[in-house]
Amino acid sequence: MNNLMLVTHEAIQDAARRLRDVARLTPVIDVSEAACPLWLKCENMQPVGAFKIRGAYNFMAQLAEDVLRRSVVTYSSGNHGQAVASAARSLGASSVIVMPESAPAVKVAGARSFGAEVVFAGTTLLDRQARAEELAATRSLTIVPPFDHPHIIAGQGTVGLEILQQCPGVATVVVPAGGGGLVSGIAAAVKSLRPDVRLIAVEPEGAAKMTVSLAAGHPVTLDRTASMADGLLAVRPGTLTFEHVRALVDEVMTVNESEIAETTVWLAERCKLIVEPSGAVAAAAVRRRAREGRPLQSAVVAIVSGGNISLEALAKLRKSGT
Repeated sequence: MNNLMLVTHEAIQDAARRLRDVARLTPVIDVSEAACPLWLKCENMQPVGAFKIRGAYNFMAQLAEDVLRRSVVTYSSGNHGQAVASAARSLGASSVIVMPESAPAVKVAGARSFGAEVVFAGTTLLDRQARAEELAATRSLTIVPPFDHPHIIAGQGTVGLEILQQCPGVATVVVPAGGGGLVSGIAAAVKSLRPDVRLIAVEPEGAAKMTVSLAAGHPVTLDRTASMADGLLAVRPGTLTFEHVRALVDEVMTVNESEIAETTVWLAERCKLIVEPSGAVAAAAVRRRAREGRPLQSAVVAIVSGGNISLEALAKLRKSGT
């Protein structure tokens, strides 16, 4: 395991205590259909519209006061940036968020609404990371990593603790996977208490970096990624998140663009949930399995990871499917 330590149950419990008055206890709702048992953990209902507040705040709350005073910087497709901006404001710090030039306007506006300075850099995670590292060096800023850090993973793992409390009979948890912070944290939390629970990670077909990396036996950097699920477009899994997935996740699936779009619209029309495409991939995977005649059995919880989509973009998805 390259001497990398997996995040412990104790670290996730510590994160839960830090987040008690910061992150919402989001609901788990039953949207099951006849051939498809399904509960949704609605992280789109977090104050920043996504689960990312958990990891960002858990990381930043452990920084020294003098470090916070010098400000923080991060690189993000949008949701992590909003979370860092929100956490920085609540902790009395300023923030710089490096976003792709293609970032959805709703996510840019969200980061700015929390007082962040937004800087644009290229279209890939590597473009953003390079610019953030440059800003950190020239302006003495502290980088808040988007996924590949124990404090980030532990914060995201609090979602797993909540699922076990809210749905004690859960048999399978299905999680969107970008860089891997969310699925790593949930897997660490759930497997530490309920090793019998099955963990499934889901990627867009056009950004299957975890699938490729597992096949290779080490993290692989893709030449490019492409999907409407803009929050899952990392070209490479994290070194630490890869080890969590390899050790704790039972299966990695991919879903295609049609399935992501259809499920995003289904969540709005049938479940009355505003969900961005990145947040819909786990539910899309569950629904695909049901359509193929091999549904996941018993209590299945899918993570709805984010809801930062404009009504105009949602309407465009709906129209494209009619």
